[in-house]
Amino acid sequence: MAKKMGKREDFVAPNENAKSAVVAQIVRIARKERLGYADFGYVCQQARRKLGLRKPKKERKLPQLLPEADLKRFFRVIQECGDLQHEIMLKLLFFTAVRVSELVGIRVEDVDTQQGKIFINQGKGSKDRYILFPKGFRLVLRSHLRANPKNRYLFESQRCTPFTPRRVQQIVQAYRDRAGITQHVHPHLFRHQMLTFLTAQGLSDAQIQLISGHESKKSLEVYQHLSLDTVEPAYQKAVESIGL
Repeated sequence: MAKKMGKREDFVAPNENAKSAVVAQIVRIARKERLGYADFGYVCQQARRKLGLRKPKKERKLPQLLPEADLKRFFRVIQECGDLQHEIMLKLLFFTAVRVSELVGIRVEDVDTQQGKIFINQGKGSKDRYILFPKGFRLVLRSHLRANPKNRYLFESQRCTPFTPRRVQQIVQAYRDRAGITQHVHPHLFRHQMLTFLTAQGLSDAQIQLISGHESKKSLEVYQHLSLDTVEPAYQKAVESIGL
């Protein structure tokens, strides 16, 4: 590059205007030197390293869970509206703590109502796993599958295609509005809600990790010696007390 970079203190931006000026200067130099996209990216990477610049870590906010009364009102409204598929789908989303992207990808052959397990093919991180659902939900899923014998996916729209995550978000929002709940409600909230509930019921971190599909180095050693069979009694006992 034609110009040498100055001392680190020359690039310390005391305010937003100074930051913008520095960025504009770097862009002007890059244009003058006719740097391509890859070269410009390399220059920026080296500048950050030499100046010791780091991206600020995002503050992880705790999820705002629904109060128990709102949660039960939400599912009561779904039941009153009479769309059985919506009720089964959203209850399964809650009971299993599955991610919505994984939920919509469940195929009929992935569901084992005999064992009370569902196979998640290529979940987050391209990893396969099984999830549990309550014993009392086995008959519900069997009835749903019998009522929709042509389904390829567990849940399908009127166009015979799987739901999209966005469509599930819209469905959740619609029932939230009908229930008169002011708090923001989204599919991932039910995952937080169930995992928090299971934690409160005394399930260990390793058990929660197995149910949720999270990967934690801290509990990996214990996790390797667990299976769904060892977790299931604690899970079934916990979900029985929800009363939905």
